[in-house]
Amino acid sequence: MKEKAETKTKAAPKKAAAKTAQAAPKPKVVSEERDAAVEQKLVSLYALQSVDSAIDNIRILRGELPLEVQDLEDDIAGYQSKIEKLKADMDEIAKNISDRKAAITEIKAQIKKYEKQLREVKNSREYDALNKEIEFQNLENQLHEKKIREATITLEKRKADLERNEEACAERQKDLEAKKGELDEIVAETEKDEKALMKKSEEYQGKIEPRWLRLYERIRNNAHNGLAVVCVERDACGGCFSKIPPQRQIDIRMHKKIIACEYCGRFLVDESIKEKAEEVTGQGK
Repeated sequence: MKEKAETKTKAAPKKAAAKTAQAAPKPKVVSEERDAAVEQKLVSLYALQSVDSAIDNIRILRGELPLEVQDLEDDIAGYQSKIEKLKADMDEIAKNISDRKAAITEIKAQIKKYEKQLREVKNSREYDALNKEIEFQNLENQLHEKKIREATITLEKRKADLERNEEACAERQKDLEAKKGELDEIVAETEKDEKALMKKSEEYQGKIEPRWLRLYERIRNNAHNGLAVVCVERDACGGCFSKIPPQRQIDIRMHKKIIACEYCGRFLVDESIKEKAEEVTGQGK
């Protein structure tokens, strides 16, 4: 009896341990869905970067032409404004000359009238008054003639300025037509590709969370080459070429979280993400 009791006593802890083992939860494994979601974000980010870089290359192909065209258009607008102002000034000066000539004609007619009256006066007081009036009219006439001479000189200067500005404007217009022709030719060759890439860019943007997209855009705008997502190459960041520690490279390959370069802030991906993104965009074909 005593031996049976001891056997039962020994068996009890084993059963309890078995029950505890069954009741204990299994160790948690990192969710594959979560990993897949992070990996998909990385693929979408790299795909977006690839498409945006292709758009950048098309725009680089255009070079400085759009800016040159804009500068020429601004120059032409400036010359046209000067030309309009010069023409307005010339019209005003010509009107001033015309008005003064008309005034001179009236003055001369008035002087003739006073001279005729002068021959008919009967006393010295009227004679002196008419002489003073004739003298005043002559002074007015001289003043008008002086102003006409000055205005004529100014008008000639304005004409010379107008010719120079019109010639310069015509030259700029020729340059603009030539540059626009070059630009239109490049745009015609690349417009279809650019539109398709822009559509793809919008598609990939829709797959990325707004906060990551905002960060992506900020990094792209601050980077001189427009790269916000880069691949690890030769143990270094593909953007700033700073060395990446081995443990960090392992984390990047694990695809458990989005990792940025500690030096330049660019998103870092490994070759597998790059390959998957190329398959998505069709650039790996």
